[in-house]
Amino acid sequence: MSMLAQLQQDIKSAVQTVYDYSIPDNQVIISPTKKEFEGAYTFVVFPLVKALKSNPVEIGNSLGAHLKEQSDIITDFNVVKGFLNLSLSDSFWRAVLDEVRNESHGQLPNKGKKFMVEYASPNTNKPLHLGHIRNILLGWSMGQIAAANGYELIKTQVINDRGIAVCKSMWAWQQMGEGKTPSSENVKGDHFVGKFYVAFEQEFQKEYKVWQATPEAASVYKEHGKDKDELSFFKSFKNKYFNEYSKIGKETKEMLLRWEAGDEETVALWKKMNGWVYEGFDKTYAALGVDFDYNNYESETYLLGKDFVQQGLKDGVFYQKEDGSVWADLEDAKMDHKIVLRSDGTSVYVTQDLGTAHLRYENYNMDHLVYVVADEQDYHFKVLFEILKRLGEPYAENLHHLSYGMVDLPSGKMKSREGTVVDADDLVKEVIDEARQGAAERGGLEGLSEEEREDIFRKVGLAALKYFIIKVNPKKRMTFDPKESVDMQGQTGPYIQNAYVRIQSIFRKSEQESFQVPAKLDEAVHPLEKELLLQLQTYPEVISEAFGKYDPSHVANYCYNLAKTFHRFYHDCRILGAENEATKQLRLALSQAVGVNLKKAMSLLGIEMPAYM
Repeated sequence: MSMLAQLQQDIKSAVQTVYDYSIPDNQVIISPTKKEFEGAYTFVVFPLVKALKSNPVEIGNSLGAHLKEQSDIITDFNVVKGFLNLSLSDSFWRAVLDEVRNESHGQLPNKGKKFMVEYASPNTNKPLHLGHIRNILLGWSMGQIAAANGYELIKTQVINDRGIAVCKSMWAWQQMGEGKTPSSENVKGDHFVGKFYVAFEQEFQKEYKVWQATPEAASVYKEHGKDKDELSFFKSFKNKYFNEYSKIGKETKEMLLRWEAGDEETVALWKKMNGWVYEGFDKTYAALGVDFDYNNYESETYLLGKDFVQQGLKDGVFYQKEDGSVWADLEDAKMDHKIVLRSDGTSVYVTQDLGTAHLRYENYNMDHLVYVVADEQDYHFKVLFEILKRLGEPYAENLHHLSYGMVDLPSGKMKSREGTVVDADDLVKEVIDEARQGAAERGGLEGLSEEEREDIFRKVGLAALKYFIIKVNPKKRMTFDPKESVDMQGQTGPYIQNAYVRIQSIFRKSEQESFQVPAKLDEAVHPLEKELLLQLQTYPEVISEAFGKYDPSHVANYCYNLAKTFHRFYHDCRILGAENEATKQLRLALSQAVGVNLKKAMSLLGIEMPAYM
């Protein structure tokens, strides 16, 4: 039995003895005591008031007095309104040390269930950028947290490898590529293709400016009562111009139709350019330290779901209009009517997602499915989940949209068409360069090989990037400031890594790998030692809460608080020069436990810990 479970059992026994009442387990609510009060753990008395017909202060005092007298681990108490704050014995903390040093600490029991998470899901017309990085890091972390909570993890993505946007890059390469390849230009494949996507937009803008001077344009503007130089009108009119007036638009749409018809030459170009992009994506994923168990491709899934819809139509889940289109009436779920099949029989995005979800269940029999997608798609997933429930899919109750806010720059929004995004590869290189520069200024890596130093720069740089992104609650829109992200002080990844490095330095100086901590300590446990043990003890609760709320920032904040406490402990408490051997052994063992826990928790965020900085 864990010491926390022992404390809960002592409280249950006290309620039974003092009040002859068997308190349900879910009412034994204890949590770390707030710092402004005396005590280590607080028992919430309020749930007992009605059953015991007494006021919370009286209940707290009665239980506290009994626990202080009868429990071997409770030394004192105080009552603040309906909260019973309990102080715990040194023997309690000594036992907690053994508990948190156990290798399995923080690994929750195997659930025997499968957790699937979809993240990244890029388009093959451009390289990955800062927005993708937030998506990828949240998805990767959420998967690792699920695994720590006892789930079998399946990581997947949908690669958006078809459609008009992809054809824009293909058209631009045909017109302007001159047979160049990523190899001939010594450019990463996804960057190479992305440049042609930007080039398409530039050509499109040029064409539009020429068109503005034509009689046809004058007639269109007159019809709408707009000035041809009015930028806001162009933005709203752009799609109409592309579809009805643009020569480039017509040629691109014809290319898409040829692809859908299986035209050999078009499909060959599509495969070649997508192949370049995949090679580039794989390099970026490797640099970020993430991977996938399997991929879905939109080119293979965009036709899925049609049979699914027809079955739903037979079962009365959907209805058909006179034009042949199929719809879902979701008004009773406070949504509108949603089309699931067009009148010409072609699918829409929700149709594809219905089919893909069903296919995943057939192939992997997952119990949970989480989609990591920006909050712009909140409504789409509400519709998708509601329809899957009505279709009776067995996993439908365990679907979740991990919705996250967009990432802005200090200068404003990123725009892919204009080439003003923060490229993922450039960003990774920048943070590693910043780590390299910071190390050069601080020193301390002398004697290490060039390879060892570069590995440290990589770990520190990526920690700065990943932690900056993950520490923010996913639902919040965030501004990414590169300079702030690589700051080595404050709530940053390198600050946490530094706590770990300090611990490794202590081990090197002590030349000690195992510790013989006496069962009974000669000195009272220091308040900072208690604080560290308390934080270490709560780690399983932290990863459980992070999973339950689909929020990796809980783990990130835990790591920061643990590192911050250790830095204080390191400053205030002598470790190798402790007052006596027992205290030295205790502090070495405690430092080791902190290091192991930091490494374990940071790994859930995809962050590696260096031995030197």
